Parts: sequence; structure tokens; C-alpha cells
Amino acid sequence: MTARVALIGANGHGRSHRRRIAELERAGPVRLVALADVQPIDPDPPVPPGAAVFTDYRELLALAAPDVVVICTPPHTHLRIALDALAAGCDVLLEKPPVPTLAEHATLQAAVLSSGRACQVGFQALGSLAARTLFEAVSAGRLGPLDSVATVASWRRDDAYYARAPWSGRRLVDGRPVLDGALVNPLAHAVMQSLAVAEVAGAGEPVLLEAERYRTRDIEVDDTAFARITFAGGLRMMAAVTLAGEDFIAGEVIVTGSAGRGVLEYPTDKLDLPGIAGPPGRVDLLENLVAHRRDRTVALVVPLARTAGFTAVVQALTGPGAAPPALIDEPFVEPVGAGPERVQVIPGINAVLREAAETLKLPSESGVAWAVPARPVRVPTA
Repeated sequence: MTARVALIGANGHGRSHRRRIAELERAGPVRLVALADVQPIDPDPPVPPGAAVFTDYRELLALAAPDVVVICTPPHTHLRIALDALAAGCDVLLEKPPVPTLAEHATLQAAVLSSGRACQVGFQALGSLAARTLFEAVSAGRLGPLDSVATVASWRRDDAYYARAPWSGRRLVDGRPVLDGALVNPLAHAVMQSLAVAEVAGAGEPVLLEAERYRTRDIEVDDTAFARITFAGGLRMMAAVTLAGEDFIAGEVIVTGSAGRGVLEYPTDKLDLPGIAGPPGRVDLLENLVAHRRDRTVALVVPLARTAGFTAVVQALTGPGAAPPALIDEPFVEPVGAGPERVQVIPGINAVLREAAETLKLPSESGVAWAVPARPVRVPTA
């Protein structure tokens, strides 16, 4: 049976969902019946014949009657749209980050259970077969008891990136958390992959967060961040990421144990794990959701419940008690390019990222000139 799919939030990143839905449509398991966006739909890729277009997602739910809804709207709008989609009898693929607080996470989880529908969260890197191989190796003790988990990524984002939408680079919109910092949006996959490693290692819940968050421009969120997380079982994790990088680091998850070390480059699914080959490929999250809809014995790759730890960390990072990101002074930042393509680069940042991952020290503990000491924060629990 072909699943009727609708996409809410069809522009921006929604275009990648449109392309993937088209691929699945050619293979047969889905049919795109409707799209919704508050702006005119971008013609690339083209809207297929027969797909209805709406500006109000509630009209889409009422008139198009989809089986599955993909939600790719700004994070601060996720909860209301997801609740309405579940109430309409739809299964949901919800883009990451799902929601800003554990209270909203619990509200959405309760709606999933009461509706009998499914909610998959768009952490597509968790569908990686190489990541699954790493998780299985950690769970089986192939690396011995873990000493640490770390993730490093060095990307660049230009001025146009922060002008792409009214919520870009903002902390709040209409009083709601936006979730557009480096750790919780563009590099959220790095954090989620590392949390998944800690989970399969039996580390327990994250309990303590020490975060240093920085910005290189006039924004309200971080574009460079370091987060040291301590779990209930004592394991520590370091996330060291930037959008103001030097040489590109795609994104690595570095797992160090008493018997070995593994490194997963999560965007490319490259796995360096001595003696173990990581197979290529990924389980597509929409395809997996459609298969789960047909046969509930098919497990979801990223059910909402699996992301509770991520939401707890997000709340600790961005909640009311969190300190705003510190501005790195101009002498430590180098503009590259001009106009909308201008980027801000922090000279020496890649070495700082690598040192943090290797030593689990925050920049202020390593004597970095622009660093500001972190204040420990308890991570909330469900």
C-alpha cells in the first residue's frame, strides 16, 4: 500500500525532503499529496502534478488527509504542528532538533502514545550502518570500558546563512526558544551521535553540563561551542564545534576505551575501528517510518523517546539559566570574503577544537586568550 505523504515546510531544508520523497515515489512506497509553506513554494525541485499546495498546514491536514507528515519548519514551531498532525491520525517525521524542553518532549511523547501513531525524529546520521557498527562494538565491549567520548567539527557559515530567515541566529521568537546555536541545530548530529555512544555504553543519563559558548558576530546564539557532559555513571563527553573554522573537519565522533579507539566521520559514514569493517549506506528515516507504519514489528531508527537525552542537554544549554554566548573580540577573528558570502574565521580554532577533544579540557582551562570560564549546570531529568 502506498503511503500518502505531506510536507510541511517545503522551502529551505524542505527542498531536500522533496527530493528524497521524489526518489521514494519513483520506487513506489510513497506518494506526495500535499505541501505547505507560508512562502511561495520554490520551483526547484518542481512540485509534482496532483500535489496540492497550502499556506496553512491545518488546511493541509484537513483536506489532503495524509498518512505521513514530514515537518520541516523552524524548531520553535515543531510542537504545535506535530500535535496537530498526530491528532489528525498521521505518523510524523519531525526534523531535528525536535523540541526545546523536556516538558514539551513529554507532551509530545504522551500525544504519540495516546494517538497510537509514530513519531520519528530527523537525526538521519543515526541511520548510518557504520554508526550502527560502532554502537554494536561499544555495546559488546570491543573497546573495553570507555574513557571518553568526543566530537569535533569545523564548518563555516557566511552572512547569508544568518540572514536566511527571521529566526536565524536568534535565541527567542515570540517568547519561544528558537534553537539555532551550533550545538543544537547545524551540528546537532554530532551531539546526538555522541550521546548515542554513551547510551549503548551504559553511561546513564547526562547529569552535569559545563559549556563555553561563543559568537563571532552580532547574533544571539553561539557559532562556536564547547560542551563537557558528565553522565550518571561517570563517563565524560566533550563536544567541540565551530561554524567559524579553518580547515574543514566534517564531523568526527571519537570513542576512546581501555582496549582501543574508534573514530566515526558521521556525515560521510567513514568508520576507523581496528579489526572491524563498517558497511556503507544508511537506513532512510522516511522509508523506515513508512515500513514501520505497515508493520509495527519494524523498529523506528530514531523514535522520539531516543532523543530525550538530547532534549535534556538542549534545555541545559539554552534554558533561562544558561549564560548567553560570549563575543570573541575582533583581534581574535578574521573576516574572509565580502558581502553575503563573508565568513568569520577564528585563527587557531582547529587546534583548540582538537585539544579539547583529546584532553576534555575547555578552552578556558587550556589558557586560550579569548576563552571565558564555564559555570556548571545540572542537566534536567525527565
